[in-house]
Amino acid sequence: QVQLVESGGGLVQAGDSLRLSCAPSGRTFSMYAMGWFRQAPGKEREFLAAISWSGGTTYYADSVKGRFTISRDNAKNTVYLQMNSLTPEDTAVYYCAAAKVIYGSSTYYRNRRNYDYWGQGTQVTVSS
Repeated sequence: QVQLVESGGGLVQAGDSLRLSCAPSGRTFSMYAMGWFRQAPGKEREFLAAISWSGGTTYYADSVKGRFTISRDNAKNTVYLQMNSLTPEDTAVYYCAAAKVIYGSSTYYRNRRNYDYWGQGTQVTVSS
């Protein structure tokens, strides 16, 4: 069983940056591909970014490409989501997720149903 704990959320102003962290526990972190999703009130959970088990491959939703960066440090058992130029439309609960399939495709990791473990989420609120 893998437990994921997100941190780093908060209230910021438009144009600010935030870095979210996700620290899995219970299993070897490097055995999983990792993803970040978000869910705004009344909307479905939305894919943001994913990273391969080694960190060598990343995938992004078009809506955040160029503003958000996903990375991981397997030695520290942590995956990050650096978010820049935040806007009020980025307000949501942000979730990290772990996928057992480590050689999946871009299409595979964009589908939230392909992730095996989820964190509880961290709230990000961007004021205008």
